[in-house]
Amino acid sequence: MLSASEVENLVIRARNGENECFSTLVRAHYRVAYCSALAIVRAAPEAEDVVQDALVSAFTDLESCREPSRFSGWLLTIVRHRALMSLRRRGRVRRMQEAAAAEDPPEPAAQSDVLLRERLLAAAEVLTDRQAEVLFLHDLEGWTHPEIAAVLEISEVLSRQVLFEARKKMRGRLSEPVQEVSHD
Repeated sequence: MLSASEVENLVIRARNGENECFSTLVRAHYRVAYCSALAIVRAAPEAEDVVQDALVSAFTDLESCREPSRFSGWLLTIVRHRALMSLRRRGRVRRMQEAAAAEDPPEPAAQSDVLLRERLLAAAEVLTDRQAEVLFLHDLEGWTHPEIAAVLEISEVLSRQVLFEARKKMRGRLSEPVQEVSHD
């Protein structure tokens, strides 16, 4: 993880045309950006698209980052905004697809991995975006609470509290019986 002064230096150099510095920033922030997007959109391919879109936007508008040392927070704001826009778009597309798919029911998934992933993402629906961000970063990415606190600009104590609540909600949701879907 880069220090605030390293991030500031990279942003300033990237603004001056050193594109490899922006690439370094991307490598350092991609996973947290992805986890933030995934926490909102709850679909891996869509989260990847959101992050790519946000990174292009960040590169294009790097001059608008007023505090280069706080690039992480600035980038995550862009990611969250793009993720919310994606959700709105998805709602419009889903309504059109549902109307078209009313005649053709989807085929049942055959792989247990797909079912497990779907169950975990469905269970994560009970989490707030912040809870999902902290849970994904800590439990999936192995980040420490100081790292999470620094990037999400929250206290370490809050990071721990949010993780505790997220895990509690997930345990409750995952302990519920699985609803079998009838394919008549």
